[in-house]
Amino acid sequence: MAAAVRALIFDMDGTMIDSMGHHRLSWIEFARRHALAIEVDELMRRTTGRTGAECMNDLFGRELTQAESWALIAEKEGIYRELFAPVFREVAGFRAFAAAAQAQGLAIGVGTAGDRHNIAFAMQHLAMDPAPRAIVGGDEGLPGKPEPAIFLEAARRLGIAPAHCVVFEDAPFGIEAARRAGMRAVALCSSHSATRSRWRRR
Repeated sequence: MAAAVRALIFDMDGTMIDSMGHHRLSWIEFARRHALAIEVDELMRRTTGRTGAECMNDLFGRELTQAESWALIAEKEGIYRELFAPVFREVAGFRAFAAAAQAQGLAIGVGTAGDRHNIAFAMQHLAMDPAPRAIVGGDEGLPGKPEPAIFLEAARRLGIAPAHCVVFEDAPFGIEAARRAGMRAVALCSSHSATRSRWRRR
């Protein structure tokens, strides 16, 4: 018998907020500014769910210094927020669903590869009341997805065992991270098709 659900842990981009199209546009603009030739859909397939530093190392093909990574991440994510702010939108029904879950006594957490600035941006626009009980970001020194560390830390901060947590994710790396964390997962096909994401059990 499956353990009782006590907490819902949400990825942020593509799961709480409908932002992936604008992340795509920001990668295109960032690459243009740096004269980088990219195939943006392939880049996003490789990096969605990974931390900013991991994404930059992948893009530039080398291990960047911390100072280089932070500067590049700040530039890219600044472009993203500038593009998305005028048209900000949640994933349809997210706030109503989260509020209904909280009303039933479930704890709400967030486990995202996004940095603190993107988290603050999203939380300001979503204006959730009550706010999530725990938020873990990708700039806290934890490895990005598909490693389970971000979700495990969210569960730890919630004070709830992983077996009692259900993850909501839109990306294959995130679904795999939930599996490795010992959590059940719900896949949202807001950014990837179910077939492409290989979410079906084999």
